[in-house]
Amino acid sequence: MSSSDSPKVTENKADKDHDNEETGGFLGKVKDFIQDIGEKIEEAVGFGKPTADVTGIHIPQVSLEKIELIADVLIANPNPVPIPLVDIEYLIESEGRKLVSGTIPDSGTIQAHGSETVKIPVMLIYEDIKSTYGDIKPGSIIPYTVKVVLHIDVPVIGRISIPLEKTGEIPVPYRPDVDISKIKFEQFSFEEATATLHLNLDNKNDFDLGLNSMDYEVWLSNISIASAEMKESANIKKQEVTTMNLPISFRPKDFGSAMWDMIRGRGTGYTIKGNIDVNTPFGHMKIPISREGGITRLKKGDDDDDNDEDEK
Repeated sequence: MSSSDSPKVTENKADKDHDNEETGGFLGKVKDFIQDIGEKIEEAVGFGKPTADVTGIHIPQVSLEKIELIADVLIANPNPVPIPLVDIEYLIESEGRKLVSGTIPDSGTIQAHGSETVKIPVMLIYEDIKSTYGDIKPGSIIPYTVKVVLHIDVPVIGRISIPLEKTGEIPVPYRPDVDISKIKFEQFSFEEATATLHLNLDNKNDFDLGLNSMDYEVWLSNISIASAEMKESANIKKQEVTTMNLPISFRPKDFGSAMWDMIRGRGTGYTIKGNIDVNTPFGHMKIPISREGGITRLKKGDDDDDNDEDEK
């Protein structure tokens, strides 16, 4: 049989178009379905970066030795799963100089579609600050900046870092100087004497001290003559001397020959120790006061204060 006699296969164009239409239509539907599912999953999952803000800084404790700061950091998690807060880095500086820094590891988990306030406690020791920076003086107020970096693991996105800042002011408290300027007698006998003790408080801080109460003990010639706690409100102004009048009573005969020196106006040695309870713009403080080796004079109740020349 010659080649011309071989049967010929003729492809029907209509059939070909039909097959392509079925194949293309099926694949197209699958592709559209997968894309639609993907968009729905992406929309449902909605992974995104968390946000954070320093909402406030509190001072729960301040004393002559140290100050504690707590920074409140509000973190919002927009994701449908909890995210771990890997660690927190913090730095406190004043005018570009580092005061303290550190890292808080494994700082917890922020719940899905939730928010949480993380508290970052920081302690500043004044002795460390003053020994490092000699120009930071006791009694001053210094500016500070808290810098916080949050390191967070976010599913799909990976690890991210969120830097935050907050500024403010902190004090470097100074203990007030104290001295007894005079003791004025109201009544005197060798069995009992009542008097008013004039106590000067020299506030060398750059901020006022709001006095709530004071406890004290006073010695004359090494003999305790008064020990009391006084509740009294007063404003001890910054960089000023405030005089407190303290009532006392004692028995002069307990002093022996030392009392004759006092009566003759030769002055007497005294010691005073105690504490003042005060409010400051930075929080509540209990500050010790003391003076040893001071010299004061006894005055009669009718002495003219303007002519006093008291030794201190």
